[in-house]
Amino acid sequence: MSTSKGNLPPRRPAGPQQTGRGQQVKAAPGKQGKKKVKKRGFAARLGKMLLIILLVAILGVLGYVGFLYYKFEQGGFGVDQPVQDSQLASSKPLTMLLLGTDNRPKHPSNLTDVIMVAALNPKTHSATVVSLPRDTYVELSGYKKTKINAFYPRFKSKEKTSGILAEDEMKTMMGKYLDIDVDYVTVLDFQGFRDIVDEFDGVDVNISADMCYTDSVDGTDINLKKGPAKLDGDEALDYVRYRKSNCSPRTQASDDFDRNKRQNEVLNGLVGQMQSIGGVLKIGKVFDAVGDNMHSDIENAQIKSMISTYWKISKENIEFVPVTGTWRSPYVYINDKELEAAKKSLQDRIAGVSSAASESTAP
Repeated sequence: MSTSKGNLPPRRPAGPQQTGRGQQVKAAPGKQGKKKVKKRGFAARLGKMLLIILLVAILGVLGYVGFLYYKFEQGGFGVDQPVQDSQLASSKPLTMLLLGTDNRPKHPSNLTDVIMVAALNPKTHSATVVSLPRDTYVELSGYKKTKINAFYPRFKSKEKTSGILAEDEMKTMMGKYLDIDVDYVTVLDFQGFRDIVDEFDGVDVNISADMCYTDSVDGTDINLKKGPAKLDGDEALDYVRYRKSNCSPRTQASDDFDRNKRQNEVLNGLVGQMQSIGGVLKIGKVFDAVGDNMHSDIENAQIKSMISTYWKISKENIEFVPVTGTWRSPYVYINDKELEAAKKSLQDRIAGVSSAASESTAP
C-alpha cells in the first residue's frame, strides 16, 4: 500500500541512522539534508524570561508611582497648598512628629500611645527616629507638668477656645522639648495602623516572649507565642500595645521601653515591606485604607518629594533611638543623658553629620 498522497510519487526513503545504542532508525520525512538547529539551553531561556518579567515589573512600578503622583495631584492625601522648591524634601532636611492614638471603635480616645520624632536628610539620604515612652513625665516651661501622652487630648479639648489646632500645639511643644523645629505632624489611630499592616499582608517580627491579656470592655484579646511570626493588623497592634498579663498562667509583663523597641521593630519591618515590588503596588490601597484614620499637615507636593527622595532609603541608614528611664508609678522619669543624646542625634541628622548614637549602633 502506497503512503503517497494524491498522485504524488512516494518520498524517497530516508537512509538509516545509528543511535547511541547501535539501533537503526529512519530520519524524519522532509528533514533530509537540512542542518539541525541547536536548541537554546534551559538556563538561557530562563534568563530571557526573568529579564522580561523584570522589565515588566519596572515598568509597572514606574507606572504605579505615576498613578500615585496623579492621586496626590487630585488632593486625595495631603494638604492642597504649594511648596517652594527650596522647602521640598529633596532640597532640605525635614522633621516630622508621628502620633499614634489609642482611638478605637469601642474605645474613643486621643491619648497618644506612640510618640516618635523623625529627622530626614536628603544629602546623606538618612533618617533618625526618636521614640519616647507614653508615660514620660514632662516638666516644661509654659506647660502643665503631666504625662507626655496627655498633651494631645488636652490641646484637642481647647481647640475651640484657643483657635489653635492641637496638631500645631504638639509641634510647638515637642519642638521645645527636643530643641528642634518640627515641620510636620501625622496622627494615626489604632484602626489605621491595623489597616496599613493588613494591606501589606502582615509584618515579620521575632516575639521575645509569650504575651497574653484580655479585656472584655474594649475587646482586647492578646495571645502571642514566642518566636518568629508574621502578624496581621490585629496581632501587630497587640504586639506593640502589650504591657501586662491577666491570664492563667500569667505571661511576662512588658514596660514602655520594651513597647518602644517593638514599635521600632514593626516600623522597620514595614519599611522593608513598602520597598518591595509587591509593597509598591499596594501603596495606593494603603492610603485609601487608612482614610479617616490618619491625618497630616504635609502638602501634596511635599509628599511627592518625600517619596522620590527617600523611597529607596536603606534600612541601615535609619537610626532608631528609643529613650528610656525609670518607672515610678504613674510616670516614666526619662534618663537625662539618653534624652540629651536623642536631641543631639536629631540635631546632627538635620545638620548632616554623624551622631554619637549612630556610631555606637553601627555594625
